[in-house]
Amino acid sequence: MKLATKIAYNTIIQIISKIIATILGLVSIGIITRYLGIIGFGEYTTIITFLSFFAIMADLGLTLVTVQLISQPGADQDKILGNLLALRLVSAFVFIAPAPIFVLFFPYSYVIKLGVALAALSFFFIALNQVLVGIFQKNLRMDKVSIAEIVSRVVLVLGIIIAVKIDSGIIGIIIATVISSFSSFALHYIFSQSFVKIKLYFDFSYWNQIFKKSWPLAVTIIFNLIYLKTDTLLLSIIPRPSSIGIIAEVGLYGAAYKVIDVLVTFPFIFAGIILPILTTTWAEKNYTSFKKILQKAFDIMVIIAVPLVIGTQLVAKNVITLVAGNDFAGAGPILQLLILASGFIFLGNMFAHAIIAIDKQKNIISAYVFVAITSVIGYLIFIPKYSYFGAAYVTIYSEAAIALASYLLVYNSTKFIPSLTVFFKSLVAALLMYNIIYFACLYLTNNLIIILSFAIVSYFIFLIILKGLKKEDLLVLINK
Repeated sequence: MKLATKIAYNTIIQIISKIIATILGLVSIGIITRYLGIIGFGEYTTIITFLSFFAIMADLGLTLVTVQLISQPGADQDKILGNLLALRLVSAFVFIAPAPIFVLFFPYSYVIKLGVALAALSFFFIALNQVLVGIFQKNLRMDKVSIAEIVSRVVLVLGIIIAVKIDSGIIGIIIATVISSFSSFALHYIFSQSFVKIKLYFDFSYWNQIFKKSWPLAVTIIFNLIYLKTDTLLLSIIPRPSSIGIIAEVGLYGAAYKVIDVLVTFPFIFAGIILPILTTTWAEKNYTSFKKILQKAFDIMVIIAVPLVIGTQLVAKNVITLVAGNDFAGAGPILQLLILASGFIFLGNMFAHAIIAIDKQKNIISAYVFVAITSVIGYLIFIPKYSYFGAAYVTIYSEAAIALASYLLVYNSTKFIPSLTVFFKSLVAALLMYNIIYFACLYLTNNLIIILSFAIVSYFIFLIILKGLKKEDLLVLINK
């Protein structure tokens, strides 16, 4: 199979598998929210968020350097992966194992503390998985990863259904999550045997070389986690007046955030596809082509993000109730705010990947540190006063700040100034679409599927009329 065909095959497989995995993920969330209710889902969200801090610290940047290390000419793939897996095994144990002890000092219920102890196993398997994925990336066999992901999602859905049937509560849900993560790890390990014979190596001098490559990424990832997840963690522990209870507020916030997590999957997949193109054109010093590709990619992000942000202002409640159930209708206003943060993720993500393409990752660390610190200060100030609304506003700030910092770094290194022509045309088309949705909701139907169909069709009709979307623009990226 030719290289170009392999790349196309892997890209298509990843997109299809992500769509299937996302659907299965939404099904699992829908079952969990309807079964556990607002308070139960708040406890579930708290468990996952608490463990996320320990799991991210265990990453050490190894996930992103795996492919780089095993792709070097003459690399001893078996030895490199053996060392990486051994290092990940140690880091996962060192950082994740203490989580069940640390949670004892937090003002959580017994259920949350027990849930953290059990769910730590799930994060342990996920941590090991992340290194194995590099094998399939390097060999362009992401279809194996896709199979493992979909199977694990099916296992999760089935496990959750069984937990609900036997009424095992949140602990049953957590056990299903652990089994799902283990099934994913088991499949990744079995599939990897076709490419490498994995044996653990404890070559500490080589570990030191790995740290030299991974530490900038590790620092960036940790501070990225701080401004992304501290909102939910602080929301679960800061005392404040609440008519429904603090953990119930976490449940509403968590439900809105799950919708955002689904939506921002696309920009990361898309940017991952564009990254090799940007990297190649920059390495070849073809700066004109680099800027042209980055502009077209930015335009596509704009075309998707602008109507998403504007349209959600009308259908946020409908989306939340479809995903999580009627009990979570109160999360609609939270989603209206958080969708603004997702808009900045769409726009800033291309610049964040462009930074990797031009090898300036170390230069962005200070921005992540600044945003993380100021965001935590913001959460401490605004959560006690405004609860989840305060958390949402600070989240918008953090994503906007990182998007701006990423762009400024790209500009300083490449002098790239994006054209905003497509942005303004998309904005006009989205505002016209907004009126279509408004009247559809007012006079025709409350059915979300019909409303979204009206929205999508009307938006693209207006965008084409305004010449904001051209076939040749898409062909530039497709041909690349």
